[in-house]
Amino acid sequence: MTQTKPVRRRGTPDFQLLILTLLLVGFGVIMVFSSSSSVALLNEKYNNDALYFAKRQAGFAVLGLFVMLVAMNIRMEKYKKLFVPLFFVTVLLLILVLFMSKLNGAKSWFNLGLFGVQPTELAKISIILYLSALIAKKGEKFRDLRTGYIPVMVIVGFVAGLIMLQPDLGSCFILVATCGLIIYTGGASLKHIVGSVLLFVLGAGIVFGAGSLLSSLTPDDQPGGGTNYKVGRIEAFLDPKKDQQGSGYNLLQSLRAIGEGGVTGSGFGQGIVKLHYLPNPFNDFIFSVIGEELGFIGTTVFLLLYLYFIWRGMLVALRCHDSFGTLVGTGIMGLIAIQAFINIGGVTQTIPMTGVTLPFISYGGSSLLVMMLSMGIMLSISRENSRQGIQERTTGVQIRTQTPSTPFERKRANRSR
Repeated sequence: MTQTKPVRRRGTPDFQLLILTLLLVGFGVIMVFSSSSSVALLNEKYNNDALYFAKRQAGFAVLGLFVMLVAMNIRMEKYKKLFVPLFFVTVLLLILVLFMSKLNGAKSWFNLGLFGVQPTELAKISIILYLSALIAKKGEKFRDLRTGYIPVMVIVGFVAGLIMLQPDLGSCFILVATCGLIIYTGGASLKHIVGSVLLFVLGAGIVFGAGSLLSSLTPDDQPGGGTNYKVGRIEAFLDPKKDQQGSGYNLLQSLRAIGEGGVTGSGFGQGIVKLHYLPNPFNDFIFSVIGEELGFIGTTVFLLLYLYFIWRGMLVALRCHDSFGTLVGTGIMGLIAIQAFINIGGVTQTIPMTGVTLPFISYGGSSLLVMMLSMGIMLSISRENSRQGIQERTTGVQIRTQTPSTPFERKRANRSR
């Protein structure tokens, strides 16, 4: 009897996910142009060039496309080896950035002249890879509190602590929430997760209270002339009209922009609130510009596209036969979903504002490059799924790279028996 040789093809990427990524990036460049052209045109700092921000974002998009294609062609086995050096480089950058000068009240950037680098963005993907590899390696031992769960939480707490020292509350919350999703997907005990959430809430309360006390003692060090901007954001969320020219101004302008969009919107490039009323319209508040110019219909279409994009990515992750790939894919798509919710929720008064970007849409090189790198990894996972599917159909043997360790893998294994 002849033995069929194993198929060594890499497989094809998920073209739906690839096209959706390119659509979001392209739409982001267009909206950056619409929201920034008037600001750049009237400012000598930007050479009175209406295309200043759009050209830079397009440049980052092209570079990001190259990064995505490279990442897409790296096998998942390679990522299992790359996570250690990437993680330690990230930790080193998070430590070094604390010695930089403050920008908008936080030490979050390396100023490289023509552009800035934000190591917190790199930390998001590196912690996803590190945790996924660690949990996949531990397998069922991860459910043990002392040898499995606590070491993972120490790593999460260490990285989150470095980000809080900048301070960057929004990015810290996104990272912790993403790690929580990975830990849950990895099969951690529910009582351990509940205990960690309670400790996180307690720790955040202590840090927040201590920060408020220190800011009251050193008012000149805070942006806005001594006002504690974290407390101001919460007060603005609860009642933005209480301080309409202060802490509530940004939120009121955001809500005004969305409200004036109506059903059909004012039309592309025809928004009014972005004209020096709405701060950073091409960054934190770009969703408000979308709401004003595209209206309820356009915003709904955009959100449905975004939701389908996230769903498609999650489907790719859950189809992966390897627990490492499942955890990485779940973490990446969870990161995008959480950050998008925090951005949109903040500018619509659903939650307090934290000043994070809308993935793929907001202006920002570091964020866009890391997001496209993440999608390259997702496409690599989809290629691995395709390759394994081809090999299963060719040999008639189901492939499993290791013993199922996550709840999703155990359910899938039970159904196949």
